[in-house]
Amino acid sequence: MASVIGIANTETAAPVAEPAPANVAPARPSGPTAENAALPRRRRWAWPRLSPLTRRIVAVNVLPLLLLAVGFLYLGKFEASLIDQQVEALRTQGEIFAAALGESDVLESPDYGEVLLPDLARETMRRLVAPTHTPARLFDSQGKLIADSKLLFAPGDAIEVTELPPPDNKGFVTRAVDATYDWVARLLPQRRAYPPYHAGRSASDFPEVERALHGETASAVRRDPTDKMLVISVAVPVQRYKEVLGAVMLSSVNGDIEAELRNVRFELLRIFGVALCVTFLLSVYLATTIGRPIHQLAEAAERAQGRGARIEIPDLTQRGDEIGDLSRSLRQMTNALWLRMSAIESFASDVAHEIKNPLSSLRSAVETAVRIDDPVKQQRLLAIILDDIERLSRLITDISDASRIDAELSRDVMEPIDLAAMLRALVDIHETTRPQGAAHVALTLPERHRGLIVQGIESRLSQVFLNLISNAVSFSPPGADIRVGVREDGRAVLVTVEDDGPGIPPEKLTTIFDRFYTERPAAEKFGTHSGLGLSISKQIVEAHRGRIWAENRYDAAGAVRGARFLIRLPQA
Repeated sequence: MASVIGIANTETAAPVAEPAPANVAPARPSGPTAENAALPRRRRWAWPRLSPLTRRIVAVNVLPLLLLAVGFLYLGKFEASLIDQQVEALRTQGEIFAAALGESDVLESPDYGEVLLPDLARETMRRLVAPTHTPARLFDSQGKLIADSKLLFAPGDAIEVTELPPPDNKGFVTRAVDATYDWVARLLPQRRAYPPYHAGRSASDFPEVERALHGETASAVRRDPTDKMLVISVAVPVQRYKEVLGAVMLSSVNGDIEAELRNVRFELLRIFGVALCVTFLLSVYLATTIGRPIHQLAEAAERAQGRGARIEIPDLTQRGDEIGDLSRSLRQMTNALWLRMSAIESFASDVAHEIKNPLSSLRSAVETAVRIDDPVKQQRLLAIILDDIERLSRLITDISDASRIDAELSRDVMEPIDLAAMLRALVDIHETTRPQGAAHVALTLPERHRGLIVQGIESRLSQVFLNLISNAVSFSPPGADIRVGVREDGRAVLVTVEDDGPGIPPEKLTTIFDRFYTERPAAEKFGTHSGLGLSISKQIVEAHRGRIWAENRYDAAGAVRGARFLIRLPQA
């Protein structure tokens, strides 16, 4: 057997491209002026700044995807399965090698028994390795290396042959991607610490070979300290009739496992890259559909601050989502506030006008009383002054009640109210306390009136019905009948108050509910009513989500026979 007297490494260093300089800022135009430097950052750059809401939505959607990608890049179980598959493939191939060597390259010697023939074994190894190029070594029963697929044995020497890597024709982008991958791979936690690999020349350098020489099939996984690649070795005993004649060791080509892991990782990164882009774009779209309309609503609210002009809130109800509901609510709230402001302004103007009339009368009466000496005229002026004072007192009381009613209605809790019981009590009180010759009030109830329940404030609804009955009594002739009826009207309750008075002028059917409007009987003393009763009643009914209106009653000939007031309230 030729001894190994020299090893010549024919591997040459491949040219390495000089890396492009990193972190080099691109050339910029002339330096910014002092005016541009004072501008905010978002105005100096062309890229739009993401809103805080957009950043949060993008982070919430992208972060779990990134964590999932990092978890897949770990690939611990996949690497273990690749190692197991490689070990199994090498074991199968090694058993084939061992069987071929044991059948064809053994010589029966009368002195030493059966021995492997080195020259024949090397030739057989060369032919067996040729199709797969799998690194293989053959050891004799004494643990001496007699064949190596990387060595060319010649007379008197042995030359090691190493396959050169392909030339580096990668572009800048490919090299940058590979460098980034290597950097990320180094950051990943090591799956397992493997012993270092050393290219030995005897069985003692490989524990798996020593076990194979004892008749076992063994494997080992090591890491090459030069290129950090995994090297998998499988040793199979070469036997003939159960006698161990040597051991064949097959090794994986450096980088097989890492190349497979790299391919799988890059495939996963492509998938995650597409998913990441789609997730980012969908997140920005989602944030835009949420953030932009909210920003529009906020801008409209800011424009409305401190301005007397009416600001329209954007109408986003066509979206059909919560932001559309918010837009509708803001528009309704803005309209309600605007109507309230207009009502307050109108109310203040009406109050000033109504109070000014009795004050002017008082001033005129006081000035006249000072200048005259006739006691009879002075008494008459004093009576006028007292009437004006009472009128002012009554007016201020009604104005105070009207100004408080909105706040009280918003604070009070609505409860179920039986309108039949309430109206029966009001009619009984009126009939018990009515003066001699006053109009009668009769209540008409349906046979089954269990559904006459509404949700409301009892004291305020009683105020409405008392006011309507009082008005009907004041316009009815002595001894007339006033009819109060209540019945179900679909999903609502309808209450009617009818009288036999002169009726209401057709053009005044809606005006009578205006504030400070008075249309009293001719025989009634002037100033006994403030004109706020029906206005307050309408305010109370609308606060209960109801409706109040007036109409005239006609006979068969078309003549007016009286007035009818109707109140419709939703059932509880």
